[in-house]
Amino acid sequence: MGEQPIFSTRAHVFQIDPSTKKNWVPTSKHAVTVSYFFDNTRNVYRIISLDGTKAVINSTITPNMTFTKTSQKFGQWADSRANTVYGLGFSSESNLAKFAEKFAEFKEAARLAKEKSQEKMELTSSPSQESVAGDLLSPLTPESINGTDDERASPQHAEPRAPPSQNALCFSHSSSNVNKHWEAELAALKGNNAKLTAALLESTANVKQWKQQLAAYQEEAERLHKRVTELECVSGQTPVIQSQKTELNQTIEELESALRAKEEELERLRVEVEVEVEVESADEFPSQKDSLTQKLQDTEAMNQALEARLGELERRRRSEQRERAAFRQSLRSLLQLLDGKLLELTELRDALGKLLESS
Repeated sequence: MGEQPIFSTRAHVFQIDPSTKKNWVPTSKHAVTVSYFFDNTRNVYRIISLDGTKAVINSTITPNMTFTKTSQKFGQWADSRANTVYGLGFSSESNLAKFAEKFAEFKEAARLAKEKSQEKMELTSSPSQESVAGDLLSPLTPESINGTDDERASPQHAEPRAPPSQNALCFSHSSSNVNKHWEAELAALKGNNAKLTAALLESTANVKQWKQQLAAYQEEAERLHKRVTELECVSGQTPVIQSQKTELNQTIEELESALRAKEEELERLRVEVEVEVEVESADEFPSQKDSLTQKLQDTEAMNQALEARLGELERRRRSEQRERAAFRQSLRSLLQLLDGKLLELTELRDALGKLLESS
């Protein structure tokens, strides 16, 4: 099966500063996926994290490692093989507790796997030791060293050597099994390496494509952000427009009341003219008629001016209403477009996260 992920979480990754050995240096610009991997062919547990195509964590868990919680959301462990100290910043205390729990669990599993491997090596080497012990315990006689008189006299008729002992055969057989085991493991590792290389190449190509799409989305998001800023500036002027509208409405009401008053005065003057025409004599009528006619013309001219001003104010009010309606429609369409782009960015982020986890 090769190396498989068995637990994943997200955290900010840090490494200790190699010069000061005190300060933390961030190795990822944002939270990345941190995963535990298990290689069942070698019984090895590893902690791996990728930031794009860069491996920010590649740490093999050993029984002598210790994961330490230094705060409610931060933990660290030292890796002597990598000659560094890794630090992880989590978004919540529960995520830190879960990661620490898994670390302890896999550390214990690594210890048991190491003990089992040592026992297997001891069992494998035991036949050789027994064979050597058997050779040491065999008695040494002058005959065994120098041979008998008959053997010295006729060495060409010496008896053939005894066949190998059973322990030697077991040792040879176990050595062959060990060699076959390591050859099979080497072949499996080569196959896994080829698969991982192909997956890495495919992931690199996909990441390049996603980066291009992300750059396009970022440009679109910046353009939308500028547009939103402009609309916010325009919307900031809404109270001023509202106050102007209120003043226009008050002015319209005042002009309407003044127009009604002038109309009433005009009607009253007409009545007075009619009454005075009936009462006054024919000699006084032309001069009074001219005076009243002039007043009437002045009033009508003023009335027309007021009506023209009222019409202009009405047109301004309708124009402002149309502009506000167009602004609201533009803002709604922009918000819908922004929601769509945010959804696409979220899907892109999820796809990148799945791609990194699968690679």
